[in-house]
Parts: sequence; C-alpha cells; structure tokens
Amino acid sequence: MRISEILKKREETFSFELFPPKHLERLRDTQTVVKETSALNPSFISCTYGASGGGSEFTVEVSKEIKSHGIPALSHLTCVSSSLEKVEEVLERLKSEGLENILALRGDYPAGEEVRVKGAFSYASELVAFIKRRGEFCVGGACYPEGHPESLSLEADIINLKKKVDAGAEFLTTQLFFDNNAYYGFRDRAARQGIKVPILAGVMPVVNASRIGKMIELSKCSIPPKLADVIAKYGSTPDMERAGIEYAVNQITEIMSMGFKNIHIYIMNKPNIARAILEGVGRLSGEK
Repeated sequence: MRISEILKKREETFSFELFPPKHLERLRDTQTVVKETSALNPSFISCTYGASGGGSEFTVEVSKEIKSHGIPALSHLTCVSSSLEKVEEVLERLKSEGLENILALRGDYPAGEEVRVKGAFSYASELVAFIKRRGEFCVGGACYPEGHPESLSLEADIINLKKKVDAGAEFLTTQLFFDNNAYYGFRDRAARQGIKVPILAGVMPVVNASRIGKMIELSKCSIPPKLADVIAKYGSTPDMERAGIEYAVNQITEIMSMGFKNIHIYIMNKPNIARAILEGVGRLSGEK
C-alpha cells in the first residue's frame, strides 16, 4: 500500500526506520530485525540508503523482506553522487519487486571520498520530480524542524522545502529532534508557506549517550535542558536506555496530545526499543 493512502485512511500512524547492513554476511541479522519489528504491526517500515552512502546495495533486499511480512516498505533513495543510470537502475529494481514507496533524499557523499563526483541531481526536489514523472511510485521527502544544516536561514529552508513539495513529495518526515517546540514552530512555518502534505514527527530515543555528539553534529539539532539533565544523570550508567526511552515516550505523548498523530521512530535496528516505546504510549497492537 502507498504511504500516502495509509496517511489518509488512518487517524494515527506509528512507523519505524531501519538501516541496511554494510556487508552481505550481516543481511541475515537484519532480516531477523525486520521479522521482529514487523511483528509489532507498524503502519510501515522504512529502510535507509546506508549512512553516508554506504550499504545502499542492500536497501532493496531489506525492503523486500519488510514487504514479505505484510508491512508496507518505504525505501530511501539518495542522489547526490549517483549517476542517472544508477538512479534508474534502483528504480527499476524497486518496480520489479513491487515496492512502491520511496523517500527521495539528496544524501551525503560517502565518508572519506576525496573526489566528489557530481551525480545527476543536485537537490532532492530534482529527484522527487524525476521519480514522479515516472508515475509509478509514492514519493516522500525529508525535512528539518531546526533547519537544514546547510541552509542560510529557517525562512530559506522552508522555501526550499516548498519546492520539494511542489515537485511532488506527498508526505514529509522530519529529521530527529528533541525539543517539541522546534517541531511545532516548524509546522507553523510550513503552514504559512502553503505546505499542506502530512508531516511525520521523527523521534529518536537517546539510548547511548556516547553517540549523542555524533547525532548533534549530523543533524544540528538542539538538546533541551530536560534531556541534558537525563544524559548527565544516566549517561554513564546502564539505565541510559530506559531513561532515553522514557524521554522519547513523553515526547511522543505530548506531540500526539497536540493533535499530531503521525509518528516515525528511529529505532537503530533494535526491535526491543520499538516495543518499549509502543508499550509506553499504549499503542502495542495485536502481534502477528
């Protein structure tokens, strides 16, 4: 089923994001993660294109596995250093496997790449338009509640986001954020710019304090005092995972109380985290 149809039909949605393995020998482990996550009956599961350009060759394989469990799959596709031929090859693979949902992203250059090869597309909006012209896929896009790290201003970021929607993005999923006020303010700016597509709130529980610095560096998101206190108290203890999940549950509960019912959770390939969050918000439905 197309994600756009799911968002229209369901009053609320809970979806999860997984990442593909970097090496073939770990594919079976990821398939186990997919099976356990699918048993929680999410609205859909997305699979990334690999961090910093890595692991993209397994995105289709993982998306196929998701679909095999009766859960709609959302396949990420990045374009910044991909040739037109590569993009078309991936699209044909997705089509042949009956995978109809794509999150179209600009993406980052592979880590350590000395010579940056310009791909066929410079911006995600160009990729969105290209895919939509084919007419075979439901296409979504990413957005940044606190502005894209490379954007000159929040206003400029929203203008560029509107271009992505005008190009055909049917829904948007936010980058992680820890301050709900940033999400509310972003939605207000988007509405003023005439962006009317569904905006899914992307939430990532902080279960490993040692990695929080990397998250901030990549996303440029802020850490509110309440979360900083949690990290200071539990960051060096085994209780950080429990505390991080509790913070995420409270974050999601507040978002939903404000009337925003589409939640996308970055679970870092840990089904136990997905389960704990669904239990925390009282949305653990019957398992398969």
